[in-house]
Amino acid sequence: MTLKIAYLYDAVYPWVKGGAEARIYQLSRRLQARGHQVHIYGMKWWPGEAVREMDGVTLHGICPPVDLYVHGRRSVREALYFAGKVLTSLEGGYDVIDCQEFPYLPCFPARLRAGMGGSELVVTWHEVWGDYWYRYLGRWGMLGKAAELCLSRLCRNNVAVSSRTCQHLVALGAREVEVIPNGIDRREIEEVVASDEQCDVIYIGRLAENKNLDLLMRSLSLVRQEVPDLRCTIIGDGPEMAKLKRLCRELGVDRSVQFKGFLESHGQVLTHIKSSRMLVLPSTREGFGMAALEACACGLPVVTVNHWMNAACDLITPRTGIVCQPEERDLAAGIVQLLATGKGMRESCLELARGYDWDRIADRCEEYYRRAAQG
Repeated sequence: MTLKIAYLYDAVYPWVKGGAEARIYQLSRRLQARGHQVHIYGMKWWPGEAVREMDGVTLHGICPPVDLYVHGRRSVREALYFAGKVLTSLEGGYDVIDCQEFPYLPCFPARLRAGMGGSELVVTWHEVWGDYWYRYLGRWGMLGKAAELCLSRLCRNNVAVSSRTCQHLVALGAREVEVIPNGIDRREIEEVVASDEQCDVIYIGRLAENKNLDLLMRSLSLVRQEVPDLRCTIIGDGPEMAKLKRLCRELGVDRSVQFKGFLESHGQVLTHIKSSRMLVLPSTREGFGMAALEACACGLPVVTVNHWMNAACDLITPRTGIVCQPEERDLAAGIVQLLATGKGMRESCLELARGYDWDRIADRCEEYYRRAAQG
């Protein structure tokens, strides 16, 4: 059964790089290669025509791009703008329309257009925020929480990228939630050669408040008491960059920490992972934990922190790393422990990653879309 599939998300890979964007990119290429017709609807991040092909997948730029973030937070105005364009531009005739849950608002016109065009709507959930909305938006968080609750009951086809997100979604009252995780391209990872720039600790991700990089810096100042020549590489950009560099100077770890900024090539990121001894993910909010999985695929153990919103905890076992408390001394102890024992976890890390190859994930998505299309 050949399917006609549409993915809907405002940000489009490779012009915007993130977990949701990478998931759509990887799945769309594989499903297209299997004979399905695949389309992606998003903002027009690319030059030239609004409709173009990439790797056999048809891209629809339904509006000019606008800033996704304002003052470090996802823009409500952008979400409203894109939702309006979805209402007027999303075509019918698809078997399945897969809409990423965040930033919520575009999913509602997508539901309307799906019903008008005889399509089945699938909502893919990367996170469930719940009461975190109040921390994110203050008293206006009630609106975000209400929108999340409404969305959880919008359709009968809900996909969660992690078991933890699935549990939170079921608690909201969502029906028939299927767990289909994110994945990795093992072939790409195996072909990458390690960088000559060796380091002990690497962090990869957005430099945002919820990533808790200040906790990492304070922990490194404690680790240096035992490991004076400690080296740490930070890959990523974000609103906390200046603040973190200032904190490094105040703590006296600025010579131990190198900020690489945002790297355009995913291959470049992988080369730095392969030249490291461990990945540290101090974030308290991860819908899946792609950086942790990619580190394991490179043979690196992971230190992450225990928190109800951190789904990376579900990837890490005593054989693949350490889950510690979000406290600087505990995180420092975890880093010191892996510096001593992490090399012996290599095979367990690689074994974990084998189960998350994108080809396997595409198999599961393809079967799920077929079931959804048949009602």
